[in-house]
Parts: sequence; C-alpha cells; structure tokens
Amino acid sequence: MDGFEANESIILIAATNRPDVLDPALMRPGRFDRQVVVPLPELEDRRRILEVHVKAKKLSPDVDLNLVARGTPGMSGADLANLVNEAALFAVRNGESEIHGRHFEDARDRVMMGQRRESMVLSDVEKEAIAYHEAGHAVCAAVLPEMDPLHKVTIIPAGMALGVTMTLPDEERHIHRQNFIEDRLVMMLGGRTAEEITFEMASTGASDDLVKATELAHSMVKEWGMSERVGPMAWSSGGAIFLGDDMMQSKSYSDEMARVIDEETEKILRRAQSRCRELLRTEQNGLDLVARQLLEHETIDGAEVLRLVKVGRTGEPGNPPDPGTKPPSVALGEATNGSTQESPTQDPAEVH
Repeated sequence: MDGFEANESIILIAATNRPDVLDPALMRPGRFDRQVVVPLPELEDRRRILEVHVKAKKLSPDVDLNLVARGTPGMSGADLANLVNEAALFAVRNGESEIHGRHFEDARDRVMMGQRRESMVLSDVEKEAIAYHEAGHAVCAAVLPEMDPLHKVTIIPAGMALGVTMTLPDEERHIHRQNFIEDRLVMMLGGRTAEEITFEMASTGASDDLVKATELAHSMVKEWGMSERVGPMAWSSGGAIFLGDDMMQSKSYSDEMARVIDEETEKILRRAQSRCRELLRTEQNGLDLVARQLLEHETIDGAEVLRLVKVGRTGEPGNPPDPGTKPPSVALGEATNGSTQESPTQDPAEVH
C-alpha cells in the first residue's frame, strides 16, 4: 500500500474467495492485516435475506419464509435473490398475481437440480426402475433413525438426474456424528439395493450414488478417524483442491497404509450395503407401495412415504402387494443419475 500517508482518512478494502493463492506479502502487518471471514448465511440470516428480497413482491398468505429458509441451507445471499426471482417467474408463467409456496418449491428445485427435462421420453421399464430406485432411497430415509426428515421424492427428470429424494434438516448441522454418517451411507445405497432386490440386478442409474458413497466412506477412514483398524489418524487435509494441486501432491503414507485404507473403506461400504438390504427386505411392502405411488403421481411428499411404509407394515388400510410378486427384470442401458451433494454438507440432502 505504498503512497498512502498515515494521516489520510482512507480505508482500503479488498475481497477474495481464494485466500489460499494470495501473495503472502499482501497479508503482512501494515497492509491487509485484518481479515474478516464472511461465511454462508445461517437459518435466521437466510430468513432475513429473503425478507429483503420479497419486499417488492406480492406474496400469498401460504408462503412461510421460515420454511423456505430451512430448505435452503448452503445458499448464499445471491442464491436466495435468484430463488425469489425464479419463484416470481413461476407465478407469472402460471398467470397468478401472487407468489405461492409451491412457486418457491418449484424455484428451489430449479436452482438446485436444474430445469425439468419434460421432453425426455422414458420407457415404462425405465420408469419402473427409476421409481424403485427412488423408493429405495425414500424408504431408507423414512426409517433410519438418524436421517433428517424426508421432504419429498420425485421421478421427474431434472438437470442430470432422473429422480431425486430430498431430506431437510430440522436445524443447522455443524458437526456430523458417526451414526448419522453411517445412516447416510445406507440411504445412499438404497436406490441400487432396491433395484437388486426388486429386479435381481443392478443398473447404471446408481453410478453417482456409488461415487459419493465411496468418497464419504473414504473420508471416514482418512480424515475423521472412524476406522478402528486405521485408528485416530488423519491422512488427508480435507481442503479444497484447486488448479490441479491434487496431481502434484504426494501421498503422506505408505503403499501398505493405502491398501489398509482401501480395505477399511470397502468394509464400511459392505456393512452399509448389508444394513440397507436387510432394511429394504423388511420394508418390502412399503417399498412396493412407494414405487407404485411414484409411478402414478411422479412426486410424493415425505409424510406420504411415512404413511405408505406404515401401511406396508400393517396391511391396513390399502392393498399391499403380495411379497412373491416382482416386476420384470430390467437394465437401464447408459442412463446416468446424479447423486447427493453432501459428504456431508449443510445442503438439503439430495440423493438421485
């Protein structure tokens, strides 16, 4: 900051989202020596930001900004402004003079998952496979004790996903306990496992689920000390990788330790798969009912999934399928679903 006199009333402010690549000379005392970290907004912050952006909008009485804020963890102020604008556009397209709660729901789906691919044509066999895939995720989310509440499940293609199962946290999470992560893994594997149980084979639809589940299990072993065999040791910084840094970094552990890490990762995944298979076999009737509802309505909410699971357990009311009946076997060619964005994060959990 050469050229500034000490008595000149000038405050120099700069901002960056890449402090890791700044020249250290900039951070010396007397230069940019005071740093202010601006994190993503918390729940109450998001509600207040939404209130600012909806001031000039006409809202329906059914709009609950607390609910909208709860369903948007991980969004920045700019994201929330975009969300309000998208909701207003949905209202205009529908010829309505007010923004309703469903418009915010559609806007969030648009912002987070991408535009619906309404022109996409799926065969009946593919639709059935996708319905059972998402039903597997949904039933796991509804039954597992540590999972966040199930919000909704849909088989409407959007963005790169052929379907989405979404959970919403009751409160902001800043740490994640091991039992939550283990239940999260079971949910991630729910789609593939449901296909295997129902059609007696897997498909390519679970590819990203497997990628994200493997990354999460790997982090349990390498970063969070959640493997008894590896112990309370961290073999990864867990920081973000920029500009190919991962290609230049050398491993800080031996080939033998790399083998142990891989074995422990596989062990965690197989244990989660076993739990998932046992859960879905127990809830087979509920799985069938949820899949059938998805085929009929395409989107159902979490409360309906819970009701169907209970119906599947008791057989009343409703007509649960005979346990011996199965839909025809299917493989999905090269169809690829998206997968969850959390490992784990503050975002509403989406599993595709």
